[in-house]
Amino acid sequence: MQSHTDNAGPDEVLVVVTNAPDADTAARLSRAVLQARAAACVNRLAPVESEYWWQGKLEQAQEWPLLIKTTRARYAALEAVIRQHHPYDVPELLAWPVSAGYAPYLEWVRSETADVPAQAGTAAPQDQDKEESAS
Repeated sequence: MQSHTDNAGPDEVLVVVTNAPDADTAARLSRAVLQARAAACVNRLAPVESEYWWQGKLEQAQEWPLLIKTTRARYAALEAVIRQHHPYDVPELLAWPVSAGYAPYLEWVRSETADVPAQAGTAAPQDQDKEESAS
């Protein structure tokens, strides 16, 4: 088995998670992130039931998680795209460094997010309405 252990740096691969309020928003966010070349891959997962505190009240909602693979160098661009297109006021954005993984896959993530073309900053149209934040 080929594996590789990464050290922190701009080429470090990250796994990022965010949640969308519905399947259509999850698809739009996924497409926007990929068109911006802010990530190499986005997995749209099955809906989950989330429970969280929002503005002093305990809330419950069905959400669609996105599991996003990118690099530390592209994280700022990824965050900007998600913040621009996400309907929540405060979208969940959490990133974990990949400490080990299959070397060819990690290199694929790096290569798909490197040398971003100039037009890559444009993505899907911005969502006008913001919703309450969820987990």
